[in-house]
This record gives sequence, structure tokens and C-alpha cells, in this order.
Amino acid sequence: MSRIRTRVRPGAEASAATDSAAHRYENRLLLILFLAFGFVFFDRQALPFLAPYIAEDFHLSNTELGTLSGVLALTWALSGLVAGRLSDKLGKRKPILIAAVVLFSCFSAAGGLMTGFLGLLVARALMGVAEGAVLPLAQSLMVEASRESRRGLNMGLLQGSSAGLMGGVLAPLAVVWIAEFHSWRTALLLTIVPGLLLAVWIAKSVREVPPGGPAQIAAAEVIPETTDGPKLSVREVLGHRNIVLCMAAACCYLTWFIVIVTFTPSYLLNVKGFSPGTMSGVMTCLGVGWVLWGFLTPAVSDRVGRKPTMIAFSAIAALCPLAVVYVSDPVALGLLVVLTYTGLGCFTLFMATIPAETVPRGALATALGLVMGVGELAGGFLAPVIAGRASDVWGLETAMFISAGGAVVVVLLSLGLRETAPRVLRRRAERAAAAVGSGAVVAGAAE
Repeated sequence: MSRIRTRVRPGAEASAATDSAAHRYENRLLLILFLAFGFVFFDRQALPFLAPYIAEDFHLSNTELGTLSGVLALTWALSGLVAGRLSDKLGKRKPILIAAVVLFSCFSAAGGLMTGFLGLLVARALMGVAEGAVLPLAQSLMVEASRESRRGLNMGLLQGSSAGLMGGVLAPLAVVWIAEFHSWRTALLLTIVPGLLLAVWIAKSVREVPPGGPAQIAAAEVIPETTDGPKLSVREVLGHRNIVLCMAAACCYLTWFIVIVTFTPSYLLNVKGFSPGTMSGVMTCLGVGWVLWGFLTPAVSDRVGRKPTMIAFSAIAALCPLAVVYVSDPVALGLLVVLTYTGLGCFTLFMATIPAETVPRGALATALGLVMGVGELAGGFLAPVIAGRASDVWGLETAMFISAGGAVVVVLLSLGLRETAPRVLRRRAERAAAAVGSGAVVAGAAE
């Protein structure tokens, strides 16, 4: 019996090997950046949970506690604006990312060494400078390594689920436990360990360009804007309608998010009369919803499109703060919070995926830094101050209405977005080509 031999072309073998290496690198990079940004939010959220212990030691007022959170949001925003532009000018992201991870870990730990409000304020401000650089750099690295079919999911896991899991679920459990059994200083000092380990892993494993080149270029025939080209100025980046709309959405969505997490605990305790344990349970449901929708929302957008996903899930997100006001049963409220806390999944779309699919590679970090920075300035720094003042005048439910209003405005802004999802654009192109072909056949038959 003769043996049949199958010969594989050398070029096909090389292509298969490159694809395999690219897929392995994509998954490894996702894990590394998931942990990196997760620890950013772990450190950022540690202070609110440690606030009662710190306030007791330093005799801090509520205004001083609010200032500690606000200064971090301010420096985070400014850093995001500068770091994104700097990395695009230098053409380097990895060394800046490593430096940012090392520095935010050191400044977070430094907070545990401070002896008063001013020292802690400086430490948190410097921590915000370092942390603000992480997200635009991580997103630009991830989008280039992501396959078209997984781009939205990867960005959702990186930005949404990582922050929700480590900042919304693990942070309160870990730092409060350490503070109870040791001290709040120990809790902050220990935050340096995972950051330094991650910096070493990034140095050894992350590449400036993924195997096979940037994956987003594969979609160039469908999305011409994503092809490589000359460096763009900030003015040219702002010439893209999607970027301007995403910046406006960031301002409104950060308002939705920051106001909810800042004022819901006080509303549940002081207005609804929930016990601290019940309030903690409801807030944990926010963390669960954060993790869940952080990856489900972007994954849905990969299939149905970025624009309809932004519209639908932002409308649902507007119901979350209203549920806090109008639902009295804590179990029902917890369930509704999980089901309606969909906005954190939309964060990935307007802060990363849509801008990445809109501008050329050479302007990617600049665009991401602009969206994040402007959003943090308005929503992270100004919104809680305005909502707090309004609540002092008209009651705490006013903050919840302001939060809901932010999500409603995002729905209206999303109506103006241009679709960028590669799969959706390809389907449209195929339908258009089929329509042209059908028209040619009909015209030929008529002749």
C-alpha cells in the first residue's frame, strides 16, 4: 500500500507558528496588564476603606478626606494627558509603564509612613501622577496584541473586570482585615510588594510590538483610520468626532461612577437606615456587577457594535442610582444593583476600544490619555464636589439624581458616534457589495 504524504509549504508553517506565538502572547499580556491595572485600583480604593482608621489617628475632617481623594483624581488626570502624548512622541511605552508601576507602588506604601495630613496628601498626589500613566499605556499595548474578534473582550477584562475584582471586591476585604489585625499603616506598606513583582514581570515579558506586528492593522481594509501614518498633533486627534464624543462621555460617566461610589454608603446608612453590615453587602454587589459587566458589555459590542452597546447599556446604567433611591428592600436592591451596574463595561468602550479603532497607531496613547484625563478632571475631581454641595442643600438623593443624569447624557452623546467595530463594519461592507452586485445583475437583465 502506498503511503500518501502531505507536504506543507514552509510559508504556511511560518505563518501558523507566528499566529500561535501571537495568541500565546495575547493571553500572557492580558494577564499581566489585568493584574497591573487591577493593583492600580486596589491602591486607589484602599484609602476610602482605611479612612476611618486614618481619620482617627490624624483627626481628619470629612473635607480633608475628600481632598485626599480629589487630589489623586486631579494628578491622575494630568498624568494621563501627559504620559499618553509622551509615549507617542518617544515611540516607547514599556519603559514608561515599568516606571509608573514601580512609582505608584512606592508612593502607595509611602502613605503608611506619613505622620499627618499634608504628608499623606503629597503621597497620594504623587501616587496619582504614577497611576495616571498606566491605563493609556496598558490599553495601547493590549489593543495592538488583540485579535479582532477579542478586542472588546480583552479591553473589558483589562480595564473593567480587573478594577472591579481587585478594587471593588478584594481591596475592602484585604486592607480592612490587615488594618483590624495590624494597622492601616501596615496595609499601605504591603501594597509595594505586588507592584514591584509586576514591574519585573513586565520588564521580562512585555514587548513594544507584539509577535507578527500590531493585530489591529489586520482590520485596515475595513477601518482605514487605524492604519499606520504620520504622527498626529493633539488638534488633529481632536478632529475625530468619536474622540470628542468619547471625551464628553468620559466626563459624564465618571460623574455617574464617582458619585455612586462616594455617596451611596452615606445614603444607605443615613437616609435608608441600613446597618453597616447591610450597607457593606449592597456595596459588595456593586463590585460584583463591576466584574460581571466589565467583560460582558465589551464582548457584546464585538458582535452587535460599539454604538448600540453604548446606547443600550448606558440607559440601563441610569437605573442604578435610581434603584438606590426607590428600592427599600436590601436584597432586591442588591440584585438590581448587580443587574444595572452596566456602566463600568461601557468605560472600556469610550476610554479605549472606540478611540483605538478611530485614530492611527502613532496617536493611540495620546487619544487614550486625552479621554481619560479630561474625564477624570470633570468627573473624578469636580463632580463629587458639586454633588456634595448639592446634597447639602437639597438632600443626599440629589447626588443619586446627578449620577443618573450623567448616564442619560451619555445615551444622547452615543447617538452621534461613528461605528468602529470591525465585525460590524465588515458585515456592512459585505451587504453593500452584495447590493451593488444585485443591482448590476438587474441592470444587465434589463438591457
